[in-house]
Amino acid sequence: MPKPYEIFAALPPAVAEELFAFIHEKEKPLYKATIDTLAKQRKLRPIFVERKPRAERHAWMKEVLGRKINEAVAAHLLQIWLVGAHSELLCDFLDGLGIAHDDNGTIETLPTAPAKADLSKTIDALLITHDPAVVVVYLHAFQALDENGWSTLAELLVEDPRLQLAAPAAA
Repeated sequence: MPKPYEIFAALPPAVAEELFAFIHEKEKPLYKATIDTLAKQRKLRPIFVERKPRAERHAWMKEVLGRKINEAVAAHLLQIWLVGAHSELLCDFLDGLGIAHDDNGTIETLPTAPAKADLSKTIDALLITHDPAVVVVYLHAFQALDENGWSTLAELLVEDPRLQLAAPAAA
């Protein structure tokens, strides 16, 4: 299963832009801290990154977050964005599986894996009611952000072509 940095590497540009725009607008200190961290890691002054046009800055951030060294930062940004911008998706997913959650669609402990048929039915509904690209990112992040994950979800992520992350462009 892809790690958070691999999810970032495969994010469709529109989804990456949505993520960064959300973090920029709603989580300004996190956005600035992310730029500071990534810039220093690349031996750049943060102001150099901040002065880039937004589209260029976000493309650079996506590329850098798609590296293994940034796995923790990538995981954190995915969590903040999904809970903050897509809590309805998270709630719909958990409701579809009958899993209790808080208002943001988060749970304390991951229950045992649901039946593959139940999971498939819930995912089908999500793909109809939510942006399919965001659903795919969420499902991969859901699986990646728990050390054990669900074997049934892992199988569906591999088997169902609708749930594939795009391969990163060759460098």
